[in-house]
Amino acid sequence: MDLQKQSSEGYTENKGVKIFYRDHGPAEGEPILLVHGLGAQLVHWPPHLIEFLKKNRYRPITYDNRDVGLSSRFIGKPSFVLDYIKYFLRLPIQSEYIIDDMAEDGINLLDALNIKKAHILGTSMGGMIAQIISSQFPERVKSLTLIASTASTPSPLNAPSKEVRALMMKRSKNPNPTIEEVYEREIKFVSLIGMKGREVDTPQFRQDTLENFQRAKDGSGYGRQLLAILASKNRLQKVRAIKAATLIVHGKHDPMIALKNAHKMHQLIPDSKLEIISKMRHLIEPEILELFQERLLEHLEQNT
Repeated sequence: MDLQKQSSEGYTENKGVKIFYRDHGPAEGEPILLVHGLGAQLVHWPPHLIEFLKKNRYRPITYDNRDVGLSSRFIGKPSFVLDYIKYFLRLPIQSEYIIDDMAEDGINLLDALNIKKAHILGTSMGGMIAQIISSQFPERVKSLTLIASTASTPSPLNAPSKEVRALMMKRSKNPNPTIEEVYEREIKFVSLIGMKGREVDTPQFRQDTLENFQRAKDGSGYGRQLLAILASKNRLQKVRAIKAATLIVHGKHDPMIALKNAHKMHQLIPDSKLEIISKMRHLIEPEILELFQERLLEHLEQNT
């Protein structure tokens, strides 16, 4: 299937914030807004997921969250030493925006595309954003799917593994790396959060990493997005208010967001369904999608 067929792309703007999006079409398909995670561009969505949704008559809409890809950049430079101390002492952290602002970006995109109601699928940080969309704009949501996400704000007691956390902090402190530094980092990171034993260092992976690096040109938003997550408090009450039919998918061995977070979301969201994928870590590889794609399709069809 040609993933570019019937697709369109462009910008939407609200309050001075420009969001770049790609509407994969077809126009008559059931719209599903895909909300990505920390530092991820729209090009990081797995093509096999986009193809699966289109094949089943859905209309995937992807976008660069603020501060990544081709969307608007902010200018603040996080004070990592001070913020790291605040993080471990569980003190309030200031940020230029919070998850709620990022949720409004998604709603503004739906408005720009004249979509009154859509399925919402979020992964990792995108799941946090999707929770706020579903909680604060329930009339816009047909169904909610949360993949490898959490309802809790990360804390020293609920943090990524030591190895993952070290790579995240290193990336936050180096917003303008060379391509070789990016490639080395991506190999380490994907090896940690992707399927165990999967070969990462391939010509295709190198080409994709280079193209994504050239597309973004600026990695400074990663640190600001991370602060937005840490500064977004009181999300648990909002998550309890979610009324949309919710499917939670989580890897049994996720080193980024531990499995206990999926169980907590399941407890907080009324009538939610939980699918634990034994071979999954944090990413949605083709082999992983095959393990829950029928459950995802059933979930979407029941709420169309």
